[in-house]
Amino acid sequence: MLKTEERKFSSEIIRDSYKMVIDGNPVDAESGDFIKVFNPATGEQIAEVPKAGNTDVDLAVKAARNAFENGKWKRYPAGKRARVLNDIAAIMRSRFKELVELEVLNTGKSISAAQGQVNQAIQDFEFYAGAIVGHRGVVNNMPGAFFNYTQKEPIGVAAQIIPWNYPLMMAAWKIAPAIATGCSVILKPASLTPLTAIILTEICHEAGVPDGVVNVVTGPGAKIGTYLTEHEDVNKVAFTGETVTGKDIMARASSTLKRVTLELGGKSPNFIFPDADIEAAANGSVYGIFDNTGQSCEARSRLFIHEKIYDEFLEKFLEKTNKLVLGDPFSKETHVGAVISQSQLDTIHAYVEEAVKDGAKVVTGGKAAKVEGFENGYWYEPTIITDVTNDMKIAQEEIFGPVVVVMKFSDEKEAIQLGNDTIYGLAAAIWASDQGLIKRVLDGLQAGIIMVNTPFSAMPGTPFGGYKQSGFGRELSIETLDLYTETKSVLSYAGSKPLNPFNL
Repeated sequence: MLKTEERKFSSEIIRDSYKMVIDGNPVDAESGDFIKVFNPATGEQIAEVPKAGNTDVDLAVKAARNAFENGKWKRYPAGKRARVLNDIAAIMRSRFKELVELEVLNTGKSISAAQGQVNQAIQDFEFYAGAIVGHRGVVNNMPGAFFNYTQKEPIGVAAQIIPWNYPLMMAAWKIAPAIATGCSVILKPASLTPLTAIILTEICHEAGVPDGVVNVVTGPGAKIGTYLTEHEDVNKVAFTGETVTGKDIMARASSTLKRVTLELGGKSPNFIFPDADIEAAANGSVYGIFDNTGQSCEARSRLFIHEKIYDEFLEKFLEKTNKLVLGDPFSKETHVGAVISQSQLDTIHAYVEEAVKDGAKVVTGGKAAKVEGFENGYWYEPTIITDVTNDMKIAQEEIFGPVVVVMKFSDEKEAIQLGNDTIYGLAAAIWASDQGLIKRVLDGLQAGIIMVNTPFSAMPGTPFGGYKQSGFGRELSIETLDLYTETKSVLSYAGSKPLNPFNL
């Protein structure tokens, strides 16, 4: 098996072959088939994972169901589950460097991006370890001798389907709140990036999660993701990915009325007002679109600049974009890593070419990049496109790459109208000083996440999710615990006289 860039990795988590984890056991697919896994930065094969089929999914669901119905995990006091979550975080922290290395190898992203994402994955477990202790029902005011309280109970078996852009972080976003509440899970990572999700499942067991509570199956989403969604013994589906697939999952889950959480696509606007700190706004805007190679659902891919400062800001934005370094993902000097696959590279370029045909202008980038030493990898230049109108395809559809379209606006009313003129409603960024203006604009925007004078969209404790066709449900926050629990209402009577409503 090829080792990328002739590097030497001694870590035990970097292997030529990985196994699924079902009921606490490492297993291959029943068929014996495997999927090849590549390093996008070099195009080299780095590993292989089992190609699961329906039989393997059945085994994973059976293990999760048995662990939920007959196991002890959901019966643990919240504090005991919290200690296990903290132990997971502690093991991850002790293996931080290894997890970062594996994430970089499997995604081609820059090491600085991977470090931040692995760190947040660790913090997710720490956050939910604290949050679950305070997650409780309520006592409601009742008339007379009646007494009502609610209690939170785990929803059951959750199928969790995650994307390729943030493999470990998305796995943590899904697993941590689910097992904190006492649920059992079957995690289905993307076929392109399954490696750190497998390792996280192993770490969960090392930390004391009982067998069957966390299972991971690897294989094509069109087959086993669909099967999980329709499986009668799955109570909930949590999906992060593109909107078309999300709609399909929602339709399929309706046959058994599964609970569904969908975190889908975005085409997020980024507004630069005349009173903004131009330097800070330019730095934040470059990060907002080109971090993670633009492969983020909340990437601020529509840049709206007020007409009064359009030329000034665009010049600074262009200057900073042209300073971005594409190169060795393991170098701290690298800002922008590889695109995940040749297919995604082709998709990105097709959008750019169509925009040019529609009359838009590429002011920088606009083609595949040649990176010395990584000639066989999948790289695309950071790209800025102007002369765009908001009705163009490139301004309406999610590209999922390092491409930003630039447009003008004249006032806050137009900003709100342009920002909302999309099927999506995941995120939006506002750069301004006038607090009244900021409040009016954010109140008018139909988006689940509003960033004010900051490029950062998510930290443990901040609800993450969208309006409209960006999905529903919130992750990364206390509210997420409600998505993995049912609320049971208990109404009792303690009066001195027996109730006789029919006067019998």
